[in-house]
Amino acid sequence: MTRVGVVDLGTNSTRLLVADVEDGAVHEVERRLTITRLGEGVDERRILLPTALARVRNTLGGYRRVLEEAGAERTLAVATSAVRDAENGEAFLGEVEWSYGFETVLLSGDEEARMTFRGVANGGALESGALVLDVGGGSTELVLANWHESLDLGCVRLTERFLHSDPPTAVELEACREHIRSLLPADLEPTRGIGVAGTVTTLAVLSLGLDEEDPGLVHGHRMSTDWIAAEAERLAAQPVAALRGLRGMDPDRAPVIVAGTLVVAETLRRYGLDALEVSEHDLMHGAALAAAELPVRAEGPAPPGAYTCC
Repeated sequence: MTRVGVVDLGTNSTRLLVADVEDGAVHEVERRLTITRLGEGVDERRILLPTALARVRNTLGGYRRVLEEAGAERTLAVATSAVRDAENGEAFLGEVEWSYGFETVLLSGDEEARMTFRGVANGGALESGALVLDVGGGSTELVLANWHESLDLGCVRLTERFLHSDPPTAVELEACREHIRSLLPADLEPTRGIGVAGTVTTLAVLSLGLDEEDPGLVHGHRMSTDWIAAEAERLAAQPVAALRGLRGMDPDRAPVIVAGTLVVAETLRRYGLDALEVSEHDLMHGAALAAAELPVRAEGPAPPGAYTCC
């Protein structure tokens, strides 16, 4: 058994997983999530902004203490869409390695999709018709057993591009929907939908009427396509201030929940799926398996680009 740590440097949130990996399966010890919006402005400006970097650094300091207290033997920090798109992304990862001692990897869209699928399977196997839907802040991954694609359909990216009013106008919403539809591949015929990550788990919390996310209740919960479509309309009709006050809503996720929900709704509609099953196993679980496979890291000089990201 190997105790590992995973840090997900996502576009909208920075997440932590401490887990024990044994015989190809991941057993959670502790999990945390902080909305840091690392990808703020990246779609337009192509850099990680100083204020966003500061939010992530503050979060990583606390995560480092949690990892030390939990006795994690090695930690893998994975970076996705925002860091991929930013000119100073690799320099930021160099700083993360040097400052916090984490092994880092910048995942391509294909690698992110494969790692997510591995995490959802969590040591098992998924049938060939199971479509995994991972709606992130900067990108959305669609993954089948023998096919995957990463699309620039993240909730932060779409909000910044299309949803400028509060609440968004009908014209803005339709433009967002049309853009989503234009990027979804037309030739898929999945028989089952499995959703992961913050947009999907937030919808599950709202569907279940919970005060906060309870992984034991959320994992495996099924939401009908009709309910998700109606929820998209309900959320889109309210200003962000009202969304922040909804029972079970993380206030910091409220500004981007409408765009994320539109991605989910349009994806289910495109592929004729009548429901979405929620999985609490996702990219971080796949990264935990990868972390357990890492060799012991030797001490060395600071990586190129350390402390030069901003």
